[in-house]
Amino acid sequence: MSMPAPIPEDSSLWGRAATTWPESKAVAARHRGHLIVSTLGKNARPLVAARVTTAVIGTLIAAMPECCGVVWAGRVARPSGLWLEMSRHSFAPFPDYPFTLWLDILPFQSDGKIGAITVGLSTFVGREIEFETAKLTLPALIDKVAGLSVYLIEHGNVVKDGDTIGASATERIAVRYRNSEILGGLPVFSCTDDFADSLQ
Repeated sequence: MSMPAPIPEDSSLWGRAATTWPESKAVAARHRGHLIVSTLGKNARPLVAARVTTAVIGTLIAAMPECCGVVWAGRVARPSGLWLEMSRHSFAPFPDYPFTLWLDILPFQSDGKIGAITVGLSTFVGREIEFETAKLTLPALIDKVAGLSVYLIEHGNVVKDGDTIGASATERIAVRYRNSEILGGLPVFSCTDDFADSLQ
């Protein structure tokens, strides 16, 4: 659907986008219209719909080089060049499809720990991930959150409240369902790796 007006103003969207796309606020300020791209019907699995929609948006960008960016599900903004490049992998096998077009992973600090929270995962599984750790480095934390994100996108909400996840008994991560204080009360998978310490 063609809309001859800018998308509604959302300063938090462009603030998040600016962490990886510094020009995003300027691009948003100068755009004059947008297209809404959506699947019809409600029976498609979220991943199938995301793959198809991502490929279609990539095709539209190729046909309309004046396109300046993409806002995914109203939560994540990406530059059009990046979208065009990554959308070529829309139908790649797990885990190589372009899930980073669909969600942000944002780092934070809290009470001497570091953390990362997703924005956009709830479109697929109804919750975001909020992971805090005092053990991992930031790159390792981002890798864990990305790995869990793509697993959930692929398999759906298979992690239940109180489950533990991890590659081994010494790498168990406790998962609780709660509402995020960081994301204004949105439902999250609250993850911590303190669980392994309590077993030793």
